[in-house]
Amino acid sequence: MVITRETLEQYVSILGDWIPKDAAIAIAMGDRYIYYVEGIQDIQLIEGQPVVPGSIADKVINKRLKVDKVMDNTLFGSPYYGIGYPIDLQGEPAALLVILPSNYHILKQEPFRFLTGKQEEEWCPIPIEEIAYIESLQKKTWFYVASEQFCISYTLKDLQLRLPKTFLRIHRSYIVNIPSIQRISRDITSNLVLTLRDGTELPVGQTYMADVRKALGF
Repeated sequence: MVITRETLEQYVSILGDWIPKDAAIAIAMGDRYIYYVEGIQDIQLIEGQPVVPGSIADKVINKRLKVDKVMDNTLFGSPYYGIGYPIDLQGEPAALLVILPSNYHILKQEPFRFLTGKQEEEWCPIPIEEIAYIESLQKKTWFYVASEQFCISYTLKDLQLRLPKTFLRIHRSYIVNIPSIQRISRDITSNLVLTLRDGTELPVGQTYMADVRKALGF
């Protein structure tokens, strides 16, 4: 079976919303790595290199379960934090690996307590629990508190790593603070719509539908 690099790059691009910025990405299928792009943590993996028994890729392919752990320098010469996801490529079991610095799992446990947003030429630190939702619009990121709008330099992808668990990604362009949701309904095309307590209506993207249902329990 031949899977072109272009096909693999398209696959990784589709998943770009939830892959952390600057992560290295590897894909393994069968007993070989078939794709690798270096990131901030470059383990110098070579495409065509065999999958080592007991590695994250080996466990994901054979057990078909998500695996995440800190690896020492035995396999690739430097420690790293790896997250492996079971995927299928043209009907064959494979593993998608997200590779990050070894201290990433520690940094991830330190959520933001506030965000500092900009209005005109002033910066305002806002407690995280006061933020209703966050939006990506015209290549900028905005968060909303009551009727006020603030601009920040983080991307939604960056924010997902450090926001508390009350924040939920619902769309390519939106992250919502769950306590701000007043009700959930459907529009005329049967897509989910979240109405916030201030009356704002936010659509739920098809890609995020299952995650939203699971997080909100319906």
